[in-house]
Amino acid sequence: MHDESFLHALATEGALLLDGGLATQLEAQGADLSDELWSARLLVEDPGAIAAAHLAYYRAGARVATTASYQATFEGFAGRGISHDEAAVLLRRSVQLAVESRVAAAGEGIRGPLFVAASVGPYGAMLADGSEYRGNYGRSVAELAAFHRERLAVLASAGPDVLAVETIPEVEEAVAVASLLPEVAPGIPAWISFSCADGGRLRSGAPVEEAVAALAGAPGVVAIGFNCTSPEFADELVGRFHAASGLPVVVYPNSGEGWDAANRCWTGTGARVDAAAAARWRTAGAGLVGGCCRVTPPQIEDLGAGLAAAGRH
Repeated sequence: MHDESFLHALATEGALLLDGGLATQLEAQGADLSDELWSARLLVEDPGAIAAAHLAYYRAGARVATTASYQATFEGFAGRGISHDEAAVLLRRSVQLAVESRVAAAGEGIRGPLFVAASVGPYGAMLADGSEYRGNYGRSVAELAAFHRERLAVLASAGPDVLAVETIPEVEEAVAVASLLPEVAPGIPAWISFSCADGGRLRSGAPVEEAVAALAGAPGVVAIGFNCTSPEFADELVGRFHAASGLPVVVYPNSGEGWDAANRCWTGTGARVDAAAAARWRTAGAGLVGGCCRVTPPQIEDLGAGLAAAGRH
């Protein structure tokens, strides 16, 4: 089974290289992602572009491709006049496209094993107002579980190797999703990665250690860490997650730029996401390393070089 292969790789290979920003690569390919569905819109309009973007990251050395389902929700699709049944088809399609890209990569002689991670974006991503960078939704764990349950089940049914529960800004949402895993995704491992405000706190303000403690012993959770967080905080965060948890740390920061949700654009300047950073993160306890928004295939290749170098020392 694919999940056994993923778990074996996670346990034995030191650190696995993830992909980078899917939307970033899609925009580089000429896609217009200026509406609220973001990359999920292309599941309807141009699925071939998504497959091509996944393949670009596999070619860059990524061992894991993360699906275009971050912004894909029943509620979001309904707002575009897409029926419930068709939304389920699109969610499954997101996984199938990554699987097809994996087959294409293998056909090109790219070494594996290669894996597919089904992206489970936060409640805030559905709101499309930047809430995933604030948290404190005012929703209970039960309400958040109700939001995630069916989408999580549909994604799991499509056969990914791992679930990427990502950009989670608050402890309550992480607990909600983790509570669903034995019910709706039995046998499929998951990583949970938080959106962090600085080197010690989630976007909601909760300390990293509180988040780790809340997920301690959660069935199915095989790695914990952070994503879509400025790389300037990454070194401290890797150390804190590693010290607080016995699980591998997942780390895939963004470029360090800020997201302006009102104007739907990135602002500011980036920080270093490079081979030296990857080597430091691996040495500090990272088991899954990649990039998020604005991190490109060449940068993923560079991160891979850093992981390889760290593994030789």
